[in-house]
Amino acid sequence: MSMPANLTREDGATIAYHRTAGSSPGIVFLVGFGSNMTGTKALFLEDYCRRRGRAYVRFDYFGHGASSGDAELGTIGRWAQDALAVLDSLTEGPQVLVGSSMGGWIMLLAALARPSRIHALVGIAAAPDFTEDLILPRLDPEQQQQLRDTGAVTLPSEYDPAGYTHRLAFFEDGRRRLVMRQPIDLACPVRLLHGMSDTSVPFQTSLALAERLATRDVVVTLIRDGDHRLSRDADLERLGRTLDELLGIGD
Repeated sequence: MSMPANLTREDGATIAYHRTAGSSPGIVFLVGFGSNMTGTKALFLEDYCRRRGRAYVRFDYFGHGASSGDAELGTIGRWAQDALAVLDSLTEGPQVLVGSSMGGWIMLLAALARPSRIHALVGIAAAPDFTEDLILPRLDPEQQQQLRDTGAVTLPSEYDPAGYTHRLAFFEDGRRRLVMRQPIDLACPVRLLHGMSDTSVPFQTSLALAERLATRDVVVTLIRDGDHRLSRDADLERLGRTLDELLGIGD
């Protein structure tokens, strides 16, 4: 696999990325928390875009994968700024943002900041507001006390044996970026794919998101036996068909 290129931000931090040339609308993939741009969905989308002749960018947020920084110091706001830096510096014309899990929240924040650049949005187990709605309510009294006393809490994860450490600033920043407390003023088409067997983000999150979006062009697809990752061959084929429809391929 080729080495990633780096986009340097004003503060000197580097965002690692891979970019594929092609036509517009292009596709930008936004990974989930703790994931990186070498995952199954990221590489599937790269192959999809090569076959379709579409421009494509996959990248790692601050503290993720090949990018610089410490993920424990990252915040939703910081990662949304990474996404905007990629959108502004590495893409041209309208884009389809594909956001997985936390990437679904970042996708919404980026689209709200650059509505004229967005052709469509695709959420895969999208998790907007997950800091407030999914993590904090699950903390037991001991974990809540640890967060208050030390300013951080480490939680077990099925995706990382070391667990994930979240700092108080992570939750405070997330509270400032909440999008599900009011109507979401986006007019572009939105497609939301969610597994009904997702144990990380309940599928009801996508249903609630669909209700809050201003656009009337919203379709929620629930996969009865789908898990959080939605990375099986059948899931990827469904994602490809969804993108074909949004891009007008095969009409």
